[in-house]
Amino acid sequence: MQTLSLSDPILAAYAIAASLMILKVVAMSWLTVVRMMQENAGLRAPEDIKPTRLNPNPDPVQLQPNERVERVRRIQMNDLENVPFFLVAGFLYTLTAPPLWLAQLLFYGYAVTRFLHFGAYFTGQIHDIRAALWTPGSLIIIFMSVRVLLAALGV
Repeated sequence: MQTLSLSDPILAAYAIAASLMILKVVAMSWLTVVRMMQENAGLRAPEDIKPTRLNPNPDPVQLQPNERVERVRRIQMNDLENVPFFLVAGFLYTLTAPPLWLAQLLFYGYAVTRFLHFGAYFTGQIHDIRAALWTPGSLIIIFMSVRVLLAALGV
C-alpha cells in the first residue's frame, strides 16, 4: 500500500490547489458578511432584525434581498456546487499516479478557472464570459473522474 505524503509532488500539487479552493469557499462567507455590513441589508432570518450591538437600529427592510449581497451568495453557491467535486475527484486522481505535469496542469488549472470565474461573476460579466470560465473547470473534473473510473476498472 502506498503511503500518502506531501513529499509526493503530485499529492503536494493537489494539496496546494485544494487548500486554495477551500480558502476561497470560506472567504466567500466572510465576503458575504462584509457586504451585509456595508449595505446594512441582505439579512435572511427574522431574528437578524432584533437589536444587537452590531445592528442597533434594525429595520424589516434589512430582510429584503440586496443585489450586492445576493451576488456574493450566488458566487458562493456556485462554489459549493462545484468545488467539493474537485476536492474528491482531485484526491482520487492522485491515486492514479498521473504524470506530474498533467496533475499540476489539472489542479492548478482548476484553481485558476475558479478564481477567474469569481472575478467575472463579482464584476457582473455576462453569462457567456462566466460560462467560458466555468467550462474548463468542469471539464477538468470530468476528465479526472473518468480517469479514476478507468483506473479503478483496470482499463
